[in-house]
Amino acid sequence: MFHLSIVTPEQVYYDAEIRSLTVPGTEGYLGILSHHAPLITALIPGKIEFRDADDQVHILAVSVGFLEVSENRASILGEAVERADEIDIERARAAYEREKRRIVSAGKGETEIDLPRARAGLERAANRIRIYEETH
Repeated sequence: MFHLSIVTPEQVYYDAEIRSLTVPGTEGYLGILSHHAPLITALIPGKIEFRDADDQVHILAVSVGFLEVSENRASILGEAVERADEIDIERARAAYEREKRRIVSAGKGETEIDLPRARAGLERAANRIRIYEETH
C-alpha cells in the first residue's frame, strides 16, 4: 500500500492509503504500485483509476495536472478532477458541441477564436463523456 493525495485548486479531493493507481501521462497510461521509483510527469485529460485499501475501484476524470511519486507517496495536482458519477453528461455534451462549432467556424474564417483553447476544451469535454459512458 502507499499514500495518494489528489488536490485541485478548490479542495483536497482524496487523501488516503491505496493499493494501485493508473493515470494518463503524456506518453500513455502509467501504472503505479507501492514503492514505485520516484517520478514526476504531466497528466493529460483522461481517466484516473485507483484501488483503495478496501479493494474498491475508484474512477475519476482529470482535465490536466501533474503526478509526483516519491517515498511511497503519490500526489496528483489536477486542474479539475471529478468522479464518474459526478459528471453532468448534458453539460459535457453541450460543451463538446459548443467547442466543435467554434473550431469549425474558425476553420471557415467566420470568427477569430483561440484555437488551442477551443481544442483543449473539446478534448476535456470528450474525456468527460467517454468516462461517463464507460461507467454507466
